[in-house]
Amino acid sequence: MQSASEQSGAAERPASPARREPRDPDHPDHPDYPDHWEADVVLRDGGTARIRPITADDADRLVSFYEQVSDESKYYRFFAPYPRLSAKDVHRFTHHDFVDRVGLAATVGGEFIATVRYDRIDERGLPASAPADEAEVAFLVQDAHQGRGVASALLEHIAAVARERDIRRFAAEVLPANNKMIKVFTDAGYTQKRSFEDGSVRLHLDLEPTDRSLAVQRAREQRAEARSVQRLLTPRSVAVVGAGRAPGGVGRTVLRNLLGAGFAGRVYAVNAALPAGEAAELDGVPAYPSVGAIGEPVDLAVVAVPAERVPEAVADCGEHGVRGVVVLSAGYAESGADGRERQRQLVRQARSYGMRIIGPNAFGIINTTDDVRLNASLAPQMPAAGRIGLFTQSGAIGIALLAGLHRRGAGLSSFISAGNRADVSGNDFLQHWYDDPGTDVVLLYLESIGNPRKFTRLARRTAAVKPVVVVKGARHSGSAPPGHRVPVTRIPHATVSALLRQAGVIRVDTVTELVDAGLLLAAQPLPTGPRVAILGNSESLGLLTYDACLTEGLRPLRPLDLTTAAEPADFRDALAAALADETSDAVVVTAIPWVGENGATEFGDGEVLAASLREAVAAAPAPTKPVVVVHVEMGGLAEALAVATSTRPATRGRGAGSGAPATAPATAGAGATAATESRPGAPTRPSPDGPAEPTAAAPFAPATPFAPGTSGARANPAQGPKTTGSAPSATIPAYPAAERAVRALAEAVRYGQWRRQAADPGRVPEYEDIDEAGAAALIERVLGGGDEADPRGVTLDTDQTQELLARYGIAVLPTLPAPTPGAAVAAAGRLGYPVALKTTAPHLRHRPDLGGVRLDLATEEQLRTAYAELTEVLGTPEELQPVVQAMVPRGVDTVVRSAIDPAVGAVLSFGLAGAASELLGDTAHRLVPATDRDVAELIRSLRTAPLLFGWRGSAPVDTPALEEVLLRVSRLVDDHPEVVAVSLEPVVVAPRGLSVLGATVRLAPPPPRTDLGPRSLPSYSRA
Repeated sequence: MQSASEQSGAAERPASPARREPRDPDHPDHPDYPDHWEADVVLRDGGTARIRPITADDADRLVSFYEQVSDESKYYRFFAPYPRLSAKDVHRFTHHDFVDRVGLAATVGGEFIATVRYDRIDERGLPASAPADEAEVAFLVQDAHQGRGVASALLEHIAAVARERDIRRFAAEVLPANNKMIKVFTDAGYTQKRSFEDGSVRLHLDLEPTDRSLAVQRAREQRAEARSVQRLLTPRSVAVVGAGRAPGGVGRTVLRNLLGAGFAGRVYAVNAALPAGEAAELDGVPAYPSVGAIGEPVDLAVVAVPAERVPEAVADCGEHGVRGVVVLSAGYAESGADGRERQRQLVRQARSYGMRIIGPNAFGIINTTDDVRLNASLAPQMPAAGRIGLFTQSGAIGIALLAGLHRRGAGLSSFISAGNRADVSGNDFLQHWYDDPGTDVVLLYLESIGNPRKFTRLARRTAAVKPVVVVKGARHSGSAPPGHRVPVTRIPHATVSALLRQAGVIRVDTVTELVDAGLLLAAQPLPTGPRVAILGNSESLGLLTYDACLTEGLRPLRPLDLTTAAEPADFRDALAAALADETSDAVVVTAIPWVGENGATEFGDGEVLAASLREAVAAAPAPTKPVVVVHVEMGGLAEALAVATSTRPATRGRGAGSGAPATAPATAGAGATAATESRPGAPTRPSPDGPAEPTAAAPFAPATPFAPGTSGARANPAQGPKTTGSAPSATIPAYPAAERAVRALAEAVRYGQWRRQAADPGRVPEYEDIDEAGAAALIERVLGGGDEADPRGVTLDTDQTQELLARYGIAVLPTLPAPTPGAAVAAAGRLGYPVALKTTAPHLRHRPDLGGVRLDLATEEQLRTAYAELTEVLGTPEELQPVVQAMVPRGVDTVVRSAIDPAVGAVLSFGLAGAASELLGDTAHRLVPATDRDVAELIRSLRTAPLLFGWRGSAPVDTPALEEVLLRVSRLVDDHPEVVAVSLEPVVVAPRGLSVLGATVRLAPPPPRTDLGPRSLPSYSRA
């Protein structure tokens, strides 16, 4: 068998195993059709394709596809000239049993662009059935689509299908001249063997995923998804579909905003009511009745028509080569069941043409890059160019954030408000911003996370090179916002936040904090430690700042009071000294107005003080400390600090808004609800939420950025694009309250610490006494196989629990039942005195405060007395289910747990035992697999952790032994996904050693993993 010429490529995520309704033409109606093999993938160039099984209904498509393949590619496929397929060939290549013979096709617009098939073979290379575990694989890619990564994506998917059918190896025969196809195999990362036989290259691939194959897959995923976003952000031409002939309306508003921003490409207006064949203009740009009538390539379409007309508009775009669509129209999943079905069909339709969608119900997309200047949104003013990337899922919040960032003098590299994010999501933009040289800080407002595992993985990778700040809305509603289809998590919001912080995400609670943190991170270097110098002209404000530092876990130095007589030069000298002082890692400057004897302020409206502070920062020989300013009614200070040196790169030659001063995008006449006014010509309305100003920093006039080099510029012309971690720009963020400034600084300190630790994330230790095979055999024996496995799972009994944990080196203290006093005495005789008598009834379990435990029973008499007291006060033996255990050395009672959450995966948890810890929620969490560094931090992150380290004269406990138990539990859950829940309670940690007194384990068929397997885009079923 042989493969056509192709290069490696990219796409994302495993297809859902849920069955779906038949879909034509890409979902044939076949009784045995494996629809969970269907997937939409992103290709290397950013376009999309659909991968699906080939069926007998595809004969005509196969013939048409083959006719468009070059003779050279056909020769590479069949090792001989093969101009056309015979009827026998067509039958063979379209009739599969989906077990021993499988064919997959990549389609665009319902037509084949590539195929792959495997045939199971035996050791002699002849057709075979199971248990033969090898198959021969062959590809054919249309010449027009070679180089897009189609074959690489098909290889990932056909390999996943083969593993599902118990095929472990692929064999492929390739002509030596077919270098591109050989590269597809060799670059895939699988373990392989290579030989040269009879004039051809023979390749054997082991299909077991490896670290390298997973790394290759994720690298391709990143390149492809980043490229798909790049195509949306950098169009050469934009068509506004639904631009009304009368002024007003959503479409006309977007058209006006595009032109007002000075878009560098071509702009077209599309209105179906325009007469065909007649020249027309709207706002000075050519207008046409359809995209097809334009007659020129269109890269991006902004759709602002009623929802019922969107399918027609999308089809018009897809049939004429549009690459991406921004759908502003409302009436989709946010409106109920009919809208959800409409949204599903919209995504399916767009992907069938290889297009990606922002929206529906979106606010729009902005790119401030000087050679693009794209404002395809409802924001009336173009933001200043800068180094912050901003993603929101809410138009109203988007408006507020744009306004707040503008008032603080912060510029943006790009802005996206994705609405229902039915296709393009925050994950896609994280892929783009990860290696975008124009973005230094990422700000995200999220109301839901569609793929939490992937988000955590991408956020961790991005946070390793630039800050990622997230505020999560809809935290306590108990359900996803309307229009957002996401997995439901069973773990508390606080746990999700802790796991995000573990991934390096800066997690804040409000949009105000989002702007506060983003401004500091974009303008200042990361602090190297928690030591904070405080200086200013107000002793009281300095003390407030000092207290705020202590509250946030920082280490403030004694505030330096310059007194109210201080002049700007005094501030300059004090700041210069603090920057040079090696005993501090950050500086907070506090300032209040100084009123002279004549009632006038000594340094005007703050601009003189701002100049002095900037002078001190600029004069620092190696400025590596962040500087923030806390001011009280210092007129003009915040404005001067922000505007004088905006975060916008000064190397650009054009200002915001085509040289016009940018103003805060307050209402726009196209607020958050403008997307719902999708009728062409309809008047736009301001958001009912209003452009609330949660991010306002000070009661000053909005900052007005000027283009560097112009006569009105106050920006430092020497300032270039900032790189995270390099010397700071001269922009100094100012805050109207000490608490806000310190909170932002504390987030930067914690993030800086995470960055330093991320360079050495720790390791997952190997333990020689772990019996992984024995544990697997026990699990298989308990769960059964095939149809016998209970999908609800099973809780292991005491003996099974102890056996499974023992396979991983975790010993559980023996527990003997005591249904009668005599049985209790017999149990004590076997275990040896002293013993403990405890109840195991569900309402008393792990509740010693309710009196269900008697300790240190040294004699038979004491044991019988305790037994009588328990049964007299708490209930009958049948109700109490008493047990006897040997006494263990005293220590601190703790709880170790692990569970599989459908949204975030396996989570390892730790806390101290007892009602107080549960009521306070004092439990720490880490993702599995945990490293030695993870578990060390896990133990120490509790508020009650001092109890483990010798609090108030008590003896410190054996934390290394505790860390080892945590690591062993993590290994057990990671090695065996069937272990869906483990609870060790209590784990008594003594000064030397520990004892596990109780344990429960629950097994279930392993849940599907959304972060492994072939890459694909999220699927949208009717469910």
